[in-house]
Formats: sequence, C-alpha cells, structure tokens
Amino acid sequence: MTVLPSATITRAPLARPRAAALSGVAEGLAHHLGWSTTAVRALFIATGAIWGAGALLYLWLWATVPAEAGTARTTRRIPVAWLLLAAALVLLILGLGPHSYAPVSWLPPASLAPVYVSVAASLAAGIWSAVLDRPDPARGAGHDVAVRLVATPLALGAVPVFVNAAQSGAFSYPLPGLISALGAMLCAALIWTPNLVTRYHELQTARVSAIRDEHRAEMAAHLHDSVLQTLALIQNRAGASSEAGRLARAQERELRAWLYDGDTPADSDLATDLRDYGSALELDYEVVMTVVSAGTSTERASGEVAAAAREAMLNAARHAGGEVSVYIEGAPGSVDVYVRDRGPGFEPADVPPDRLGVRESIIGRLRRIGGSATVAPGAGGGTEVHIRFPAGGSRG
Repeated sequence: MTVLPSATITRAPLARPRAAALSGVAEGLAHHLGWSTTAVRALFIATGAIWGAGALLYLWLWATVPAEAGTARTTRRIPVAWLLLAAALVLLILGLGPHSYAPVSWLPPASLAPVYVSVAASLAAGIWSAVLDRPDPARGAGHDVAVRLVATPLALGAVPVFVNAAQSGAFSYPLPGLISALGAMLCAALIWTPNLVTRYHELQTARVSAIRDEHRAEMAAHLHDSVLQTLALIQNRAGASSEAGRLARAQERELRAWLYDGDTPADSDLATDLRDYGSALELDYEVVMTVVSAGTSTERASGEVAAAAREAMLNAARHAGGEVSVYIEGAPGSVDVYVRDRGPGFEPADVPPDRLGVRESIIGRLRRIGGSATVAPGAGGGTEVHIRFPAGGSRG
C-alpha cells in the first residue's frame, strides 16, 4: 500500500503590518491564520463580552507580536486621539447637569461620573498623541501639538464643575470635590509632561556633548601637533605604496575620524561605506584610495550601487594599484560613481567568459536594477568605471 505524504500547511509569520487601522493585530492575525480581517475583528468583539477576554487578548497580542520587518514608521488610519477628545467633550457636557447627593459620604455623586471619564479621556488622548501619533509620518509634531491644545481645556473644564458641585452640596463634604478639581488640573499638566521630559533630555544631551567636544578639542590640538604630524612624516619618508606608509595612512585616518567625527555614529550611506572600504583595501594592496563625494544621494551602503562600486574598487586595487580615485556625484533621485585608476588598462571584450567580476558583478548587477555601468579607458590612461543609477539619471 502506498502512503501518500501529508500536505504541509505553510503559514505566513505572525507580524503586525506597519500600515494598520489601529494596531495591526487583527490584520496580522488574519494574514497568519488565512482568515478574513473582518472575521478576526468580529471574534475579538464577541469574546470581549466574556469578562473582557477579547480585549485582554488583543492587548496581549499588541504587546508581544512584533511589527513587520522594515524601517518604515507605523501609520494608523483611525484618529484615536481625536475620537477620545470627542468622547471627552460629550461626557463633559453630560456632566454639566444637576448633581444628586452621594449615597456614601466620601464617594462622588453618580451624576459626576461622566466628568471623571471626560478627564481620563482627555489625558489618554494626550498620551496617545505623544507616544503613538507623534512618530507617525502621517501626523507628526503638528498633529501632536493640536491634540494637546484641545485636550488641555477639556481637562481644565472639569475644574469648575467639581468646585461648583462641592459648593452646592453635591458632595457630603467639600474636600472630595476640591481634590477632584486638583486632580483635573494635574491631568491637564500631565498632558504636557512628555514634552517637558523630551526637552529636559535634549538639554542634558547637549550639555554632555558640549563637555565632550571641549575635551576632544583639547586632545585634538595636542595630537595634531605630535602624533598626526609624525604619521604624515612617516608617509612622506616611506612612500605612499610601502607597507609602513599604508599602515601610517590607515592609522591617521582612524585617529582623525575619532577626533573629528565626534560621538555621532557614521550613517551607513554610500560615501561613508566606500571610504571605509577604500581604507581596508589600502591595508591589503599597494594602492592609495581617494574617495570624494559631491551632492546628496539617497543610496545606502547595503544597496546594489555600493556593491558594484566596491567590486570596481577591488579590481582597481588588485590589477592596477598605485593611485585610485573614486568620485561620487549624488542627487535626490540619482547617483553617479566614477572609479578611475592609472594602471595598464584592459578591454572588457577581451575578458574570458568565465571571468564574471566586471561582466556580472558590475555591469549585470546595475542592469538588473535599472541602472547602467560602463568600463572604458581613462582620459590619462588606465581604466574608468562609470556606475549610474538609474540609467536615465532620475528615479522618476
């Protein structure tokens, strides 16, 4: 008897989408289970009536399920902060009516319950805006300030309600009403607390950075007069292509980067990556790499353009040696990279078919992503590799 292999079910990984209605929990779970998003949302609502089990499960998944891989910011279609503010306004209006006496001496009257919920909703709107809406690229800082400017008077609007209720005898004792009024004012202040914390952190960071820059400047002045000049002298005496000269040049670059780049980590952009790669090639080959960048490019070090440029630099260091110049000309929608050496040069057509370094790693790689690469003799001898992305000069 032939046993048929059992079918395997491949599920998508459980992850929350970065573009979601609220948190992405329902959409991510539906994608993982192969269900419809509407069915998953209905299940959460139905189980929410069972002692809040659905709501607790939703919050637990929101806290534990990771977001989709990527660097994009999370965006939410539902304006939660404004819905909370609308609810706070309605509840505050409902609480402006007459207030009955409390059945228990130290408890507020039931007629003031909407006012307490209104203050809580105003505070929740401010916190939601500061924590979740402010990093959202669809909203940002302007949206955050607008929400806080509306939430603050709504929270303060409960203060006269509590004071009037205490004076009119709605409370058995005036003290609970006064405490409630102070609590509303405290909530109004807490709405702006995240801004104050952020400003304090920025001031502390700037102060520490200023102290470090001062010490770094003193050390840089001393090292510039001693160590850096010594390294430059070694390069001049030993020659640019000698082992001692290459080591001295690498140490000088590392020391200058530590002194003058500060504590800010180097962004993983194209120019930074090619400079680092050129410094590494100088340690392995008798070559001097000069990397110059002009303009602003959006290309990253992890892109195909950087990989093709690194291959061109490696070929120049391995087969030509001497001085190699790398020129990066960037624009918001395009980038051009020129790698020039002064070696004997070669013709790409003469390269054997089994040598794929130039044909596939440079020309083919750029062609596959919509760019172009050419290899031609240099103006003063040697070889020039021109990498362009996109091929037309703009991403349009």
